[in-house]
Amino acid sequence: MTQNEVLFPLLGGVLIGLAVTFMLLFNGRVTGISGIIAGSLNASVEDLWWRLTFITGLIVGGLVLRYTIPDVFTNTSGRDIGTIALAGLLVGFGTVMGGGCTSGHGVCGISRFSPRSIVATVVFILFGVVSVMLYQFIMGAVG
Repeated sequence: MTQNEVLFPLLGGVLIGLAVTFMLLFNGRVTGISGIIAGSLNASVEDLWWRLTFITGLIVGGLVLRYTIPDVFTNTSGRDIGTIALAGLLVGFGTVMGGGCTSGHGVCGISRFSPRSIVATVVFILFGVVSVMLYQFIMGAVG
């Protein structure tokens, strides 16, 4: 295991923790990405401002990272960008239907000891495992 394999995830975790802490302390809101994006579709003008600022920060942060450390965004999945985009949209739709995402439940909810978030996160993980197993079974049968 290299130093970067430990340092980068650790740094990322610390930054995520700081971001959700600042959002809760200074804005009084939980950082649930799917809820922030879905809420921006029908928000009041006052509520829309912070949501768009947050979403813009995510996009700008990603672009800065993409152009300063391009290797971070190397597609190693072997899938085309259309398939990846479709998968992302389906996951986003599912999180809205399910009442939250891993950032809202897994990061913010569990740290607040929310029983609902603990159950939701366990369900997310279980369905992720089942989805991977089904995918590998189907692709193994086809390939």
